[in-house]
Amino acid sequence: MVSIDLRSLLLFSAVLRVVLIIYGEWQDSHMEVRYTDVDYIVFSDAASLMASGKSPYERSTYRYSPLLAFLLIPNSYIHCTWNSYDYLIADLLVGYFIYSLLKLRCVPENLRIVSVAVWLFNPFTFTIGTRGNCEPIVCAIVMWIILSLMNGKVMQAAFWYGFLVHFRIYPIIYALPILLVLDPSNFRPGSRPSLQEWFQHKPLQSVDASRFIHPFNPLLHFKSLLTKEKIIFGLISGTVFFFWTGLFFYLYGWEFLNEALLYHLTRTDPRHNFSIYFYHVYLHHEFEFSGLEKLISFLPQMAVQLFLILYFAQDLPFCFFAQTVAFVAFNKVITAQYFVWFFCLLPLILPWSTMKLKWEGFSCIVVWMGAQIHWLMWGYLLEFKGKNVFIPLWVASLLFLAANTWVLVKIIQRHRFSPLFKLVESKSSKNTRKRL
Repeated sequence: MVSIDLRSLLLFSAVLRVVLIIYGEWQDSHMEVRYTDVDYIVFSDAASLMASGKSPYERSTYRYSPLLAFLLIPNSYIHCTWNSYDYLIADLLVGYFIYSLLKLRCVPENLRIVSVAVWLFNPFTFTIGTRGNCEPIVCAIVMWIILSLMNGKVMQAAFWYGFLVHFRIYPIIYALPILLVLDPSNFRPGSRPSLQEWFQHKPLQSVDASRFIHPFNPLLHFKSLLTKEKIIFGLISGTVFFFWTGLFFYLYGWEFLNEALLYHLTRTDPRHNFSIYFYHVYLHHEFEFSGLEKLISFLPQMAVQLFLILYFAQDLPFCFFAQTVAFVAFNKVITAQYFVWFFCLLPLILPWSTMKLKWEGFSCIVVWMGAQIHWLMWGYLLEFKGKNVFIPLWVASLLFLAANTWVLVKIIQRHRFSPLFKLVESKSSKNTRKRL
């Protein structure tokens, strides 16, 4: 059997992405359907405006931090695909970080390589990045934050977390689980956190999960609500977030605040998308939605988030993965690029899964892909054939939500709960547990 090391894997995946970028440029020039994502065109137009000293928000539908447009300024002077290679590098960094994270937890080499390959050769990941979408950068920063926490570098993790939430607001959902793992017994002054290692034959309930399932028990955790590490993380991440937000508010005013941040909190997109909410929004988009109506769709989303955090916060990579899948599935707007948010976290949980690819794993893939292809069929009839298929398309969205939910439940059932850190109880905590 031919063995493949990390360097060969990264090199081959880099070549694949370069070929796709070059092919995409050819397709854009010779075919009616463009390979390059329309978002990349929006980013590039906004970057051109910035390069000429104007506001990037003069480009309609640009609803991101000015930092993203700033990164694409070289496109105006060097080549229109220049920034696609930045995304390529970010893709490779995600693969390298996945390898490093699993190595820290003593996952065997063969499993590390397979997990990295799941990211690098996932059709969703290499097409999203090469088509010019910025999500690989977001994924790389998420990986770096987890890696920083595992190395005990709380200040570094806080800096990048504050930056990331400004750059792409959805990672705000990770704030609570991060704070919950910043336990004094994990992060002791002058010492590196002790990580829970991987064991091949570890039983599903080999740890005392009751200790982690109820993190808000007031008697056990009241004293650890405001620890030094949590305060530092909150202050640094908050400062970084408000620095960038304040700077761009000073430069671009309310236009920046509305387009880059507030828009995403109350977004109502009448265009068809995977979300179950799209049809209701389409029927009522001519009327102004109240703030309450815009925010009420967050309630199911936030309820699921809280449930997952309460149960899995200490198993941080798995908690991030489950949160992200649920967040995307219940979001008001869902596009294919959002799937990359949880695909980058999937390799981090695979070594702890007891699910066999044949047949259970294969059935999960078929159900998820089948529901998506079914939706795309109706979307094609609506978008390209002009058929009035809004109701079948909405039903397809309901089926896609059901598929996401079913797959997530199956993954949770087959996951070996494994806290990221080895927690050492203090004497006071032990005495409290005895009294309970």
